[in-house]
Amino acid sequence: MTTQEILKAAKAACREASRLTTEQKNQALEVMAESLLAHTEAILEANAADMEAARGTLSTVMLDRLALTPARIAAMADGIRQVAALPDPVGRVLERIDRENGLHIEKLSVPIGVTAMIYESRPNVTSDAAVLAFKSGNVCVLRGGKEAFRSSLAIAEALRAGLKQCGICEDMIQLVRDTTRQSANELMTAVGYVDLLIPRGGAGLIRACVENATVPCIETGTGICHVYVDAAADVEKALNIIENAKTSRPSVCNAEEVCLVHKAIADTFLPRLRERLTNREQPVELRLDERAAAIIAGTPASERDFDTEFLDYILAVAVVDDVEAAIEHVAAHSTGHSDAVITEDAAVADRFVAAVDSAAVYVNASTRFTDGGEFGLGCEIGISTQKLHARGPMGLRELTTYKYVVRGNGQIR
Repeated sequence: MTTQEILKAAKAACREASRLTTEQKNQALEVMAESLLAHTEAILEANAADMEAARGTLSTVMLDRLALTPARIAAMADGIRQVAALPDPVGRVLERIDRENGLHIEKLSVPIGVTAMIYESRPNVTSDAAVLAFKSGNVCVLRGGKEAFRSSLAIAEALRAGLKQCGICEDMIQLVRDTTRQSANELMTAVGYVDLLIPRGGAGLIRACVENATVPCIETGTGICHVYVDAAADVEKALNIIENAKTSRPSVCNAEEVCLVHKAIADTFLPRLRERLTNREQPVELRLDERAAAIIAGTPASERDFDTEFLDYILAVAVVDDVEAAIEHVAAHSTGHSDAVITEDAAVADRFVAAVDSAAVYVNASTRFTDGGEFGLGCEIGISTQKLHARGPMGLRELTTYKYVVRGNGQIR
């Protein structure tokens, strides 16, 4: 099918999607989870072909994003079951208003319609996006990156097989076959077919969608995430948090990219940080501002390093005068994704939380928790860094809009 044919089929499936009951959706999700597991061998074969084609062109950390294992496929199936167990976001009465003229007004949550998504080399996103769209009564049109196309297609076909088994229209889950820029442009400009476009990937992809889309678009995901270590920080706590935020999975958008350290503890803290991050199987390259470089060895940082989403074992480090300087630095360089303060001083924590304008602000915890599953949303379709409609991890509720239902008895104005 061409992209235009896929869009037409998706639009036609919207009406059936919006009519499915909660019980129908949950039963179908259980069958989709089983179908995904039943297709494990086919999915792994497709992924092996993607991995072979990508070797030599993708970095080690990006290959890790692309790779699937039986355990990762099982985790995807578990994520589907978690979504099935969540409350249905459709049909909720958000507000009731009874007017003096006898009109009864309800603000009712409803599906958005056709949600399109353009994303890069993470095949598990195919499953997450499809099941969140389905549970929220939407039809999804997915356009993955060429590096993961075979894997994404195998996953989508397994999920579509689950729908077919339940007697539900397979066109509710669509994967675009064309991985050229042409198909991306078609989704960005599919007025009348796409109700919401969600880009999920690097800064270039997100910028292209935000600047060129003529359909409604959610800005997601570029994560220049900061951890500020205050003078009143618990040092062991800070070291553990930074190591987790930087190294547990550096290729994802909630990984730490910048560490800020209060000048009062820099002389003692930075040597311990360097020891923790460089004396490990996969060492972290530290890119240091002048003040940090005067204390420990590392790579001199350029100004650009504090505006870079490395997605790798690289950490920009700066020494700041106090929490106000840290807040100023975050304001100048953060992408509004996730930023953290490590301190035992409640006043400092409160000041940081109040002043830092990001989708997720942490006190004494890793930025790696900015995730739909970790927030109790089952999984997420993306991390919104804008402020209109949705912000932070986008789960089921964020994939609905609302309409007003007004009941009267002959009232006229």
